[in-house]
Amino acid sequence: MQEIIVIGGGLAGSEAALQIAKRKIKVKLYEMKPEKFSKAHSNENLAEIVCSNSFKSDLLTNACGLLKEELRLLGSELIPIADSVKVPAGQALAVDREKFSQIVTQKIEENPYIQVIRKEVTQIPENTIVIVATGPLTSDSLSKEIAKFVGMDALFFYDAAAPIVEKESINWDIAFYGNRYEQERRKEEQESIWKERIRKQEASYINLPMNQEEYEIFYKELISAEIVTLHNFEKREIFEGCMPIEIMAKRGIDTLRFGPLKPVGFTDPRTGKRPYAIVQLRQDNCEGNLYNIVGFQTNLKFGEQKRVFSLIPGLEEANFIKYGVMHRNTYINSTKLLDNTYRMKENHNIYFAGQITGVEGYVESISSGLLAGINVANQVLNKKKCIMPKETVIGALAEYISTENDTFQPMNANFGILPALPEKIRDKKEKYKILSNVSLENIKNIIENLGKRDKNS
Repeated sequence: MQEIIVIGGGLAGSEAALQIAKRKIKVKLYEMKPEKFSKAHSNENLAEIVCSNSFKSDLLTNACGLLKEELRLLGSELIPIADSVKVPAGQALAVDREKFSQIVTQKIEENPYIQVIRKEVTQIPENTIVIVATGPLTSDSLSKEIAKFVGMDALFFYDAAAPIVEKESINWDIAFYGNRYEQERRKEEQESIWKERIRKQEASYINLPMNQEEYEIFYKELISAEIVTLHNFEKREIFEGCMPIEIMAKRGIDTLRFGPLKPVGFTDPRTGKRPYAIVQLRQDNCEGNLYNIVGFQTNLKFGEQKRVFSLIPGLEEANFIKYGVMHRNTYINSTKLLDNTYRMKENHNIYFAGQITGVEGYVESISSGLLAGINVANQVLNKKKCIMPKETVIGALAEYISTENDTFQPMNANFGILPALPEKIRDKKEKYKILSNVSLENIKNIIENLGKRDKNS
C-alpha cells in the first residue's frame, strides 16, 4: 500500500497523520524541529501552541464551539486531548500548552503506522501523495518552493502573540477574579446547578480595573512605544483577528475600551462602580501560576512591553515569563488552488492543510487536517471523496477556502460563512442555536451513512 508523506508536525499535520494512521496506512511525518526552529517556536514537541492557549468558546451557539463538537463527533484525535488538559477559562476551552503538545507527541511517536522524521523539507516530493501542513511559519526555503510549485507568489500577513505573566507577581489589592456579567447572572439566577457552575468559573479570569486617568496614561505610552522594525522585504499586512494592541489603539483613544478592554459586565470591588476600562488575564497552564494578557498581541520591543504593560494597575511589579512576539504568517491563495477537500485542483497527489490554506485558528487548522487526512486515506483506499456539507462549520470553511474570491484573506470559524436560514431570525442566539442544530444533524447523518457504507464494503 502507498505510503503518505505529511510535511509539518503542527496541529493540522498531527491531526492528518493520526487520521491516516487510524485507517492503517503508513505515514512519514516530517518536522524540522529540533534541527531548525522558527522565530516563534521554542520546544521540540509536535503540535506546539505558539500564541494564545485558548481554543475559544465551547458553546454550541459559538461557531468555534460548534466546530469543536463537529470534530469530536467525527473522531478528531487532537480535540479530545485538548479536552483532557483544559484549564479554567469560563465558557472557553483553554489548555495547558505544554501538556497538550507532550501528549500529542507521545501519541504520534507510539503509533506503529507513523514514522516521525526530524528534518527540514525544502522540496515537495513527487510521485507520492503529500499533505503540506507547514503552517503560518513555513521556512523561507520551503515557502519559495511552494510559491514556485503553485505557480504564483505566496501571500503573507502578520500574527501576534500576547505576553504571559506570573500570577504571584500580580497586585491583589487591585486584581479580582470573575467573568463578564457574573454579578448580573448571580442576581438573576438562583438555581443550585447554576450557582455551582458560577462557583467553578470564578477563577477563570483575573481582572485589572482602570479609571480614566490610569487608562489615558497607559494609552498615551502604548501608542508612542517602540515597535520591532520589520524587514524591508516583509509586507505589512495584518490579519484583523490578531491585530497588535498598539495598532488597534492608534485607531482612536476609545477603541480599546470598546474592544479587549471593554468594562461592560464588571463592577470594581473597590468602588462598587463599573471601571472605565478593564484588562483581563486568562490562565495559561494547569498549575494556574501563569496567565496571559487577553487581547494583548503585540509587536512592541521587549523592554517597551515591560515598561508600558507595567503601567496597567495590578501589573506594576509583574514578572513577565514570556513577552509577546510578532511573526510572519504564510498562506497560499487556496481559492484558485484547492478544492473543498484541501486537495490541489491541478495535482491530485498534493493536499494542503492548516493555516497555510487560509483557515485561521487552532481548531480551524485541526479541522482542515482531519478532512485532508480522511480524504488522503480515501484516495489510497479507492473510496469516494469525503465532502462535508457547507451547512457544517468544517464544510463551510472548506467551501470558503476553495471558492474563487479576488479578495481572499484568512478566515476563522464563524456563522457568517454558513448558508442563510430559509427564514430571517432576528434573535441572534436563537439563530445560532438553529444553525448549530442543522450542522450537528448533518454530521450525525454523515456518520450514519459512513457506517452503512463500511458495512456494505
